[in-house]
Amino acid sequence: MAKDIFPEHASGARPRQIDAARIGLYVFLIVSAAVFLFPLYVMIATSLKSMDEVRQGSIFAWPASPSVEAWKTAWSSACTGLSCEGVQAGFLNSIRILVPSTILPIALGSVTGYALSFWRPKGGNILFGGLLLGMFVPYQVFIYPLVRSLAATGLYGNLGGIVTVHTVFAMPIMVLLFRNYYAALPLDLFKAARIDGGNFWTIFWKLMLPMSAPIIIVAVILQVTGVWNDFLFGLIFAGRDNLPMTVQLNNIVNSARGAKEYNVHMAATILTAMLPLVVYFFSGRWFVRGITSGAVKG
Repeated sequence: MAKDIFPEHASGARPRQIDAARIGLYVFLIVSAAVFLFPLYVMIATSLKSMDEVRQGSIFAWPASPSVEAWKTAWSSACTGLSCEGVQAGFLNSIRILVPSTILPIALGSVTGYALSFWRPKGGNILFGGLLLGMFVPYQVFIYPLVRSLAATGLYGNLGGIVTVHTVFAMPIMVLLFRNYYAALPLDLFKAARIDGGNFWTIFWKLMLPMSAPIIIVAVILQVTGVWNDFLFGLIFAGRDNLPMTVQLNNIVNSARGAKEYNVHMAATILTAMLPLVVYFFSGRWFVRGITSGAVKG
């Protein structure tokens, strides 16, 4: 193989395996990784210390006797105002919000993107432009009208309200993803399906949806991380019985009762961020494949 790449008649210096540029690249990558991972190290080390060790030692030192007591407290007994149930209640609320807030926008976005790509209804470009414009308007502008609208329809302060809000704000990016993905598919596929007698839903279910796995994975990753990390909408629209994990974490960290337990705060923060970390860790490869598959076809 090497002989084919560098034939005997080739002239010039043979590229070296390791040169100054490659060493510089490695140094840059190592320093960048250290900068990003250092806060995580501090959080993990602090969460494994007792409060006496946190007060006396350096924040950079690894704990002398690592303990998971702070993690247990953060999960089940840390106080959030008058309640001392930790972040576990918020975890269940976040799951209840996350599942429908992920399925609904992806389902609506895929159908809308498919319609705008192949069926091109009258006024479709105006609708698509309006959806894209919505991406650039700050969320804070919509909060008061949304509060009044949801209150008038009985959806304010309950699970249906927060799911509606997440669905509405996810539609622009979902439609953009699916519309661009379907627009990159060969038009002949659609024409052949039409000649065979396929209607709108038949072509979508039997042709488009089976080909949409890469972009669906991308949409799921974006929506899961966005909904799970949300704080503003959960605080305003979810209601007291459905507060997500991020709001519970804020209540723990900013609780005015007792002394600040930094080890518990660190553990609660890591627990709250655990699901997005796991999603990115296990699905990052498919995320890149989904994005690049659409880019290659485009």
